[in-house]
Amino acid sequence: MNKFWSTLLAGAMGGVVAFGAAKMLEPARQANTAVTPVVRQVNYGGTPVPFDFTKAAERSMPAVVHIKASESRQMALQRQQQQRYTDPFEYFFGRSFGYQQQPRSGTGSGVIYTDDGYILTNNHVVEFADEFEVTLHDNREFSARLVGRDESTDMAVIKIDAKELPFIEIGNSDDVRVGEWALAVGNPFDLTSTVTAGIISAKGRDINIIKSGRAIESFIQTDAAVNPGNSGGALVDVNGKLIGINSAIATPNGVFAGYSFAIPVNLVKRIADDLIKYGEYRRPYLGVDIAPMDTYLANQLGVDYRQGVAVIKIMPNGSAENSGIREKDIVTKINGKNVTNVSELIEQIGRFKIGDSVQLTVVRDGKERDMNVRLKARANE
Repeated sequence: MNKFWSTLLAGAMGGVVAFGAAKMLEPARQANTAVTPVVRQVNYGGTPVPFDFTKAAERSMPAVVHIKASESRQMALQRQQQQRYTDPFEYFFGRSFGYQQQPRSGTGSGVIYTDDGYILTNNHVVEFADEFEVTLHDNREFSARLVGRDESTDMAVIKIDAKELPFIEIGNSDDVRVGEWALAVGNPFDLTSTVTAGIISAKGRDINIIKSGRAIESFIQTDAAVNPGNSGGALVDVNGKLIGINSAIATPNGVFAGYSFAIPVNLVKRIADDLIKYGEYRRPYLGVDIAPMDTYLANQLGVDYRQGVAVIKIMPNGSAENSGIREKDIVTKINGKNVTNVSELIEQIGRFKIGDSVQLTVVRDGKERDMNVRLKARANE
């Protein structure tokens, strides 16, 4: 009997201990449940970044068009005749050694800039052609004419006769930061209305791809996939606003290999407005030769190292000389905006108009000073 009660008592005590242990562990279980991670959206300039980019795509895709550029037979014939006078083999043997060159053609992308039919694209999409066919996102087709183009910036504008078109909303490329999301919208390999995504990898990038002697290269670099046919298309932010015109890719084989480059929209606007108004880009010049500052150059010039752009040579009667800029001055700011490399300085000046005044902050004899510079055209222009 005693053995029975001993066994019963031991079981009861074990149940009490087990119950107490369970109650003690319960808050811990609740605490572990409470710290389950919650996925949150990341702020983008005060606006939450979406997990998908459907809204940005919906807002931008209707404004991106497909461009087919073609060389007419007459233009092809003129090109061949010109080659006869510039190429000695063509001159003596004619018609490229017995075969007739066919008119050239190519395709690219464009972005509707205004609701009455002005379209942004790259110069290299249209420079060889005199006939243009534009297909809108809704598959309507239009013939277009060339309004103007600029080789030094790889920008061009064409025009279709249409009204109430879905034009792109313009963003601000100065506000774009490295690491932000961006979308490339265009027509790679003639695959119309294609959207790819990546991040802003760098700004103010000079890749020496524009062969004009007076090129402006200050590209936005992204890792959004861009391929042949994307040229002239849109680079947009997560709100679907235009921040650049896709222009080039870094590639060893002709297709996307990791990085693409876009002309920043703040420069695009300046060029496009001139092309529309004058048919050409009326560009101001400082009238200087410049070089990026580094320790070696600082030692050569005999100045203390400062991040900025060094003035190496002053052109006679140019904007800089007339404003008191001197050789060995180090330009650190334009209108209060920091300048760290040559491409940034050239792009910033390129945004202004002939006759505008800008304030350059320069370091001279170790001291900063602000210089007001009235911008002029190039001497032979």
